[in-house]
Amino acid sequence: MDLRGKSAIVTGGGQGIGAAIAKKLGSLGANVAIIDYDRDTEAKALVADLVTMGVQGLAIKADVSSFADAQAAILTVLQTFGDLHILVCNAGINRDGVIWKMTEDQWDKVIDVNLKGCFNYARAAAPVFRKQAYGKIINITSINGLRGRFGQSNYTASKGGIIAFTKTLARELGNKNINVNAVAPGLIETHMVAQMPEAARQTSLREIVMGRLGQPEDIANAVAFFASDLSRHITGQVLNVDGGQLIA
Repeated sequence: MDLRGKSAIVTGGGQGIGAAIAKKLGSLGANVAIIDYDRDTEAKALVADLVTMGVQGLAIKADVSSFADAQAAILTVLQTFGDLHILVCNAGINRDGVIWKMTEDQWDKVIDVNLKGCFNYARAAAPVFRKQAYGKIINITSINGLRGRFGQSNYTASKGGIIAFTKTLARELGNKNINVNAVAPGLIETHMVAQMPEAARQTSLREIVMGRLGQPEDIANAVAFFASDLSRHITGQVLNVDGGQLIA
């Protein structure tokens, strides 16, 4: 896969899956802008890593749930890199709770970051991609958006919404040579998973037919495929990267 001459945005790119995606795209030759709100130091360190790879890096502190921040971030990327070809909407949070205890704030924050965040950046990038008749949008969803999960009505609703959003964008943008796909991770070894109660972690691990946790690099590899022209005739699809967890 060769992404030389391409420019990318990765939201939530300061750590975990997002950082692995940014590094993978950079290793393939893409210039990468990292959007993060809480991981400013980590994002700047990652930019330094990208520069050592021989590509441009850019760290932008922005709230993905802000429509105005997204518009400004796209403009900054265009001014810095001169172009934009790849958008990876990865930023996500969880605020778990059963429905009879979930607060309005828990619901709103998860929907705003996970789902509205995808809208904000796709809305800002779509005119650019349409004008140049080329673009790759990759949304990070979850296998729990396909099956539901106890105590995660807000999270699963946001991730299920991303799947429907992905398929709709694929229909709307396909005639402009814009591919829109999603990657659905299973249990991946990240900071978020490390915070899971051990009993829940073990239950999820038993679901995985390959018997191991996924790594952030496993998701990055799938994203790189969708970002490359190897996937030029694939759109509106959801790729599960879960070690068989959903089929268990």
